[in-house]
Amino acid sequence: MPKEQAVRTMTCIVCPNGCRLTVRAGQEQISVSGNLCPKGVQFARDEIAHPMRSLTTTVRLAGGALPVLPVRTEGEIPKEKLGEGMRQLAGVTAAAPVACGDTVLQSLAGTGVRVIATCTVERKEKGS
Repeated sequence: MPKEQAVRTMTCIVCPNGCRLTVRAGQEQISVSGNLCPKGVQFARDEIAHPMRSLTTTVRLAGGALPVLPVRTEGEIPKEKLGEGMRQLAGVTAAAPVACGDTVLQSLAGTGVRVIATCTVERKEKGS
């Protein structure tokens, strides 16, 4: 009698196709169907083994022409660290001026992944 496999469906987010994947995961083997390109197979395997995500959000900005600064992680972080990362960023305030690509936080949630600014924001001019 064959070993039971867990079946899971997911949508691939690697390319614009957005393939609906069917993933069958056994003890030692993962099979993937529904993918239009090879990226879907790798995405499904990574998603089952260790899901990773990029994080985009805003942080407070002191003295800037805008009240908040859009930021993102420079790479992906483990999915389970997203909540911790958001709580950490809730306590971060950047200071204007900030250039696109500037480091806002050196290591998000202990992952070693930097958080960077995604736009340039000048200082707020006095009197405005």
